Amino acid sequence: MNQSRPKVKKSRALGIALTPKAVRYFEKRPYPPGEHGRGRKQTSDYKVRLLEKQRLRAQYDISERQMARAYDRARKVEGKTGEALIIELERRLDALVLRSGLARTIYQARQMVVHGHIAVNGRKVDKPSFRVRPDDVVSVRERSRAKHPFLVAREGGYAGEGETPRYLQVNLEALAFRLDRDPNRREIPVICDEQLVVEYYAR
Repeated sequence: MNQSRPKVKKSRALGIALTPKAVRYFEKRPYPPGEHGRGRKQTSDYKVRLLEKQRLRAQYDISERQMARAYDRARKVEGKTGEALIIELERRLDALVLRSGLARTIYQARQMVVHGHIAVNGRKVDKPSFRVRPDDVVSVRERSRAKHPFLVAREGGYAGEGETPRYLQVNLEALAFRLDRDPNRREIPVICDEQLVVEYYAR
């Protein structure tokens, strides 16, 4: 079933394009969906913080429970909680599969992991929430390499969607990448005012 329309609506509601396909629609209609989408909306501090949290959740395609757990872990890290939260989310296996150019969207990256096509240090991992550590090597499993999405990825078909972040060492021909180090917040291509997210959870 083609889910592009709901994702486009979701993109417009959140004010960010969640898929490359949504970018085109978003340029034509950069306002929320529905007949009152262009009307004035009353906004409260709570609503602003809630929207920012929902935007971050949507970019990683995670549940509220997963988001709350990530926030709890980030709170225990020294330094800014907001930055720690985004670095925590960025180390998810599905997020790094997307950043490496092996997948076109976070939804496709998640599917690749869940369907058992991805290995970490040579061992199959089918949990999108798996936290990749520096020096871990992520690769497409041998039996999956002939599948169409990976043939496209090998030719750089998904890499054009954005620049490969500096914290990844990518070899698309080998369908593999390594996390060289923990990412820095400024390198992570996520649209978010993380301080608002922290204020949402700290309320």
